[in-house]
This record gives sequence, structure tokens and C-alpha cells, in this order.
Amino acid sequence: MVSSTHEAMHRIFQKDPALLTRALQQVLGVAFPEPREFAGLNIDLTEIEPVERRVDTLLRAETDEGPYLLVVESQRRKDEAKRGSWPYYLSYLYEKYRCEPVLIVTTQCGSTARWAAEPIHLGVPGRPSLTVRPFVLGPDNVPLIADAQDAERDVPLAVLSAMTHGRGSKAAAIPESLAAALKTIDGDSAAAFVQFVDSCLADPQVKQMWRDLMTAMQYFWRHPLAEQVREEGRIQHGVKTILHILEWRSIPVPDAVRERVEACTDLDQLEVWTQRAVHATDAAELFVDE
Repeated sequence: MVSSTHEAMHRIFQKDPALLTRALQQVLGVAFPEPREFAGLNIDLTEIEPVERRVDTLLRAETDEGPYLLVVESQRRKDEAKRGSWPYYLSYLYEKYRCEPVLIVTTQCGSTARWAAEPIHLGVPGRPSLTVRPFVLGPDNVPLIADAQDAERDVPLAVLSAMTHGRGSKAAAIPESLAAALKTIDGDSAAAFVQFVDSCLADPQVKQMWRDLMTAMQYFWRHPLAEQVREEGRIQHGVKTILHILEWRSIPVPDAVRERVEACTDLDQLEVWTQRAVHATDAAELFVDE
């Protein structure tokens, strides 16, 4: 299960490698040759010396112009250490595989995108020995796809759009059109894309809107994320039941009691408190012997 925005922002290209070259061609205007096939490679770039270095996603694209290594780095914020590690990644990969490495950075943050796009110059000012120019996919250049027909034309790109704009003010415009588009592709792919988008939506209301839309799609319930959603629903129901019982019985609920009940995520504990709420004469009796 995808557990973070960082993971989702590069894992989508493992799910659909062709999306990466389409993003280079269509979003960034790079004349990248059309790949015939892709292969996933080991992301571990650690050498014999005990210095661990790993890229987020590494793909090999076979084209008529020769093979390319597509290096995807998901970046949440500025990190000056990348100014050293990114050139290292590219040099190491070229030396190891003897084919051209291409660095693509993905981010949800406009300022991070602009920082990542800055050329990295190593050497004498004005005459660098090495220059690295990352390609960057971020909210400033990935189009916002909020129309269902546009989303259906290229569902993976629409998913990338939703992920990239997941922290922005326009995120609420995406879920309905993307939900409709997901119905046009196979269930397994859709279930993976659902998880990627869910991990990237920052606004709680937009995320809940997305999850509400997904509950009507049958394939969603086969995915681990579905169990998480159902678990959260049971917890919310348990909390509301306890507080409603106390309210119905006209028992005052101090803020400290309410906060403790609302913070609980243990279904077994909520069940115990529910039984106690039926007989309690004081809200504090929920926590007796605890």
C-alpha cells in the first residue's frame, strides 16, 4: 500500500512507465524518442564503501535511438544535498550501464519545482566541469485536468495531474472528472491509481470527497486502502455512538472526556466505552479502572 505522497509521486511511473515519456514529450516539450519497451532496474546505487545512495524510481527505456535510463526523484521540499547526489546518480549510472541517464524530478510544490529546475554547476564559475539540468514536473507545468473527457483521453496523465495539484487550491475541481475516467480502464490499474491520488490529496475535505466517490466503485473495495477507509468509518461511528448515548441520557460531557473519546482509534476500546455509556451516571465513568 502506498503510504505517502513522496512514494506515490514516483511509484505512478512504475505502474505506467509510458506516462513518463509522455510527460517529457507533452508537458515539457522534450523530443524524447518513443520507447519500444521498458524495464525496471535496481534503485540501489550503493558502492562497496558504506555510503547508501538510492534513487526513487529507475527505468530503462529502449528506443530506436538507443537505451535511456529514466531516473525519477520525488521531491517534497528543497534539499541542498541533492546538488551533490543528483550529479553522482547520473555519473554512476552512465558508468555502470553506458547509456544516457535522464533525471526527472516530480513535486507538488511550485517553489520546490523552480528550485529543482535550476542547473547544477560543479567546477570553476563560468566554466563548470559538470552541469546537470533536471527535468521537473510540478504544478506550474503539469496541466490541471478537470474535464471528464480530457481525463478519459489519457487516464494516467489525469492521475498525475491530480497528484501534482493535490496540495493546491484547485484540487477540489479534479475528483469528479477523474472518478468518471477511472471507470473506463481495467479495475486493477484503477485501484492502484486510486491509492496514488489518495496519498497526494492534502485538503481533508477534498480527500473525503475523493473517498466518497470511490466507495461506489466496486474494484476499490478489493484494495488495501478500502479496508483503511472502512476502519476509519467504524471508528467514527463508534465515537459518535458513545457521545450520542451520553447526550440522550442527559449526561454532561466535559471537554476532556470528549477529546479523549474522539482521539481513540481502538475499536475494542470504543466498544467497552459504549457499553459503559449505557449505564454510567457520570461521563468520567467511561474510563473507570483505566
